Amino acid sequence: MAGGAIVNTAGGKDYPGKLTLFVFFTCVVAATGGLIFGYDIGISGGVTSMDPFLKKFFPEVFRKKQEAKTNQYCKYDNQLLQTFTSSLYLAALVASFFAATVTRVMGRKWSMFGGGLTFLIGAALNGAAKNVAMLIVGRILLGIGVGFANQSVPVYLSEMAPARLRGMLNIGFQLMITIGILAAELINYGTNKIKAGYGWRVSLALAAVPAGIITLGSLFLPDTPNSLLERGHADEARRMLRRIRGTEEIAEEYADLVAASEEARQVRHPWRNILKRRYRAQLTMAVMIPFFQQLTGINVIMFYAPVLFETLGFKGDASLMSSVITGLVNVFATVVSIFTVDRLGRRALFLQGGAQMIVCQVVVGSLIAGRFGTSGIGDMPKGYAAVVVLFICVYVAGFAWSWGPLGWLVPSEIFPLEIRPAGQSINVSVNMLFTFCIAQAFLTMLCHLKFGLFYFFAGWVVIMTVFIGLFLPETKNVPIEEMVLVWKSHWFWKRFIADEDVHDVQMASNNGNTKKGAPADA
Repeated sequence: MAGGAIVNTAGGKDYPGKLTLFVFFTCVVAATGGLIFGYDIGISGGVTSMDPFLKKFFPEVFRKKQEAKTNQYCKYDNQLLQTFTSSLYLAALVASFFAATVTRVMGRKWSMFGGGLTFLIGAALNGAAKNVAMLIVGRILLGIGVGFANQSVPVYLSEMAPARLRGMLNIGFQLMITIGILAAELINYGTNKIKAGYGWRVSLALAAVPAGIITLGSLFLPDTPNSLLERGHADEARRMLRRIRGTEEIAEEYADLVAASEEARQVRHPWRNILKRRYRAQLTMAVMIPFFQQLTGINVIMFYAPVLFETLGFKGDASLMSSVITGLVNVFATVVSIFTVDRLGRRALFLQGGAQMIVCQVVVGSLIAGRFGTSGIGDMPKGYAAVVVLFICVYVAGFAWSWGPLGWLVPSEIFPLEIRPAGQSINVSVNMLFTFCIAQAFLTMLCHLKFGLFYFFAGWVVIMTVFIGLFLPETKNVPIEEMVLVWKSHWFWKRFIADEDVHDVQMASNNGNTKKGAPADA
């Protein structure tokens, strides 16, 4: 079918083209932006459990940790310690709003470059920190880097990927996050053995490595056709589309991109526009999905894995090794998602992963209750502890092939071009806001809710799983420019979308069809 599009089961089109080596490598390089986010998530929990670090910056926590009969739930409860972790996410929240403008005006690659460079400076400052103020300023710079990378990378991947492989390539971002977490946990395990007590400096400073990868890598990335059209470079956009699809038959997809770009250009206020009734479904998902993602409880495990395992009765190296095990599970389960998301679809993974997490959280909460009760005083035999780690690993696997990658994938693929940077900015900022809240409050919540904290998160997972079942339509294989057709056919969201909104998309599609068989440069 020369220049034509194949209608798929989701109601959209599958444009001609294949996964070219060029697209694969550009997506791999762009996805390395996830390394900086993952490395930071993994490194902060390990560093805050190291005695030399606590002794230098948080002596009160260090003293509490040394007391034999301390309430296990409360020994790390310290607002300043939590601010060290959470300040990054508050900075990322603010930075994501500025990143939306940079992403739209300068392109996705320069947003990645700016994020990597800022993160690099923050890593240097943290590694050389002399006091808590230096630590927190460094964390703020790291947060700015994360805000820019998380804003631009998922959008870049969704725009470069062919529609039928968008899920697989976009989840490369989450895979890099999990690899960053695992690398950080392995580094913490090694640096904790440095007798001189400066291992925490090595851990924090090595954040410069993932920052250097995305900073240099972004310089070699091409702009996406969507971004080129958005900035008025039509000829370059056509050439780039032909190159990334590996075919001359781009007339229809290019026509759809042009139509989307022309509509986007008429929108002078994307932040105001996103509040329109026709975008109610996308706005709801951009807020609720990242909100729910943070209330799965995963950051309890990933931020504070060593701290949590020590609280559960593991000692020193054992707690760090347990977090390495969960990190490995996280990586391998994310790989499962890469190979299943475009076959099984987004909804199936969301629903299955949610059910798995609910069961595991209830079991872990009950196991902890059995050993520590409400007093927080007790111990955990090795066999019992192994069962706790097993269920935590099963929980992490459930997250890693559902809410982990899909929490970034789905919001990045549902917005039309005219509000895409604003929509992704809302997605990132909501994600960072609630990541900040959880990071700032978790140790205090653990102290007060005790084992009930796991039941608390299990309850939220029940709510979010029901929400997905009722309100998220399947988006696999649907071209981004035709996503409105999916919302229009949904039982709930169709009431917010007027017939003329769908008519505009179909007109653009028909314009593309009239060019079937025409030269690609027509």
